Amino acid sequence: MKLGNLNAQTEDKTDMAKSVKWRSFLRTTPLLLILGLGGVTTAITLGAPGFTLPSASGGSISDSPKEVIDQVWQIVYRDYLDSSGDYDELSWRQLRRDLLKKSFAGSAESYEAIRGMLASLNDPYTRFLDPKQFKEMRIDTSGELMGVGIQLSLDKATKELVVVSPIEGTPASRAGVLSKDVIVSIDGKSTEGMNTEDAVKLIRGPEGSAVILGLRRGDELIDVPLTRARIEINAVSYKLNTTRDQHKVGYIRLKQFNANAAKEMREAAKALEAQDVDGYVLDLRGNPGGLLEASIDIARQWLNEGIIVSTRTREGIRDVRRATGSAITDKPLVVLIDQGSASASEILSGSLQDNGRAQLVGQKTFGKGLVQAVRGLSDGSGLTVTIAKYLTPKGTDIHKNGIEPDIKSEMSEQQLKGFTIEKLGTSQDSQYIDAKNELIKKIN
Repeated sequence: MKLGNLNAQTEDKTDMAKSVKWRSFLRTTPLLLILGLGGVTTAITLGAPGFTLPSASGGSISDSPKEVIDQVWQIVYRDYLDSSGDYDELSWRQLRRDLLKKSFAGSAESYEAIRGMLASLNDPYTRFLDPKQFKEMRIDTSGELMGVGIQLSLDKATKELVVVSPIEGTPASRAGVLSKDVIVSIDGKSTEGMNTEDAVKLIRGPEGSAVILGLRRGDELIDVPLTRARIEINAVSYKLNTTRDQHKVGYIRLKQFNANAAKEMREAAKALEAQDVDGYVLDLRGNPGGLLEASIDIARQWLNEGIIVSTRTREGIRDVRRATGSAITDKPLVVLIDQGSASASEILSGSLQDNGRAQLVGQKTFGKGLVQAVRGLSDGSGLTVTIAKYLTPKGTDIHKNGIEPDIKSEMSEQQLKGFTIEKLGTSQDSQYIDAKNELIKKIN
């Protein structure tokens, strides 16, 4: 080994020792995990403002743009789960030394350096958020959303911005934006090379203002004008459906796993139980995910025993979550899924399927199986970092693979024409009819 390399490694070890206090703080800070898709849904944990960190030369970098750079570097160094194969520890250490030797005129320059540093990981879900973006994320998870109401993801293969799902009752939903639409332009500006943060910046804006999304749907290019709005998102809607043979079916639609989802699900199930339903259809179609704890709490409302989910960090299997014998009902259950059911939806549907609690009807799910932690940084900015994969009770790795339904059901193009959200869970919803027929078999 060359002497220069040996000295570099010694320098790194010294710096790491000086940073123990910061890393200890991060390990003991309460951590919320997100299972949603890029640019939309998240949870947060706040860091310690003004924390002093050592520089690569041993001096203090507190109160300088380098402080946030070093915080981001250390979080990735300690927690990051590499899903792309592009992370190399030695290169990452060298990157830190190079960046901390540079001078930065202010936050804007250091933020660009951070984004460039994270881009080397080739992970669309490990993202830097400036203070304004971080504040907006905190609003999103409270059950309130400013914008047009679409869930975005960056397709890793094509690098295109894809609509995972429009949120029910929002401008995008009312305008007919569909899951799997590709956003090719925003107000006439091409989205080529754009990440989810860039797109969110352009799509969001003052309430009542207009934005035009250029969409590619199959071979068709369409422009969709939208008016931005502040929307309170009700995570759950439900109703009682009675079949011709007088079976009472409780229909529950779960739209996303926000901070209110578990409470609203509990209220819906109890209200339907009071009406003496015979069984349930739980609709997760178009649900893009959200908070990990919400998905676990809701799974426990339907499942009395068994594993719900386990996570795999770079150290191995960690944090196996189980049912707690607190299910609200054990009546027959069928779950509706489709290509817009992602992340936390896949945890819930996978746990119910693997434990034999429910049959899944519909289409293969989206296949987003990476877990992000969100860290608050000292200047009010934040970082989402991929820290784990989640596995179903039987150990299935969902990322990129998705969950296959027990019974396939898909709407034809003809059926989709003129189909509106109001028709979900009705006799005009062919996938619901398939789920209802399966439920009746289970009841009988």
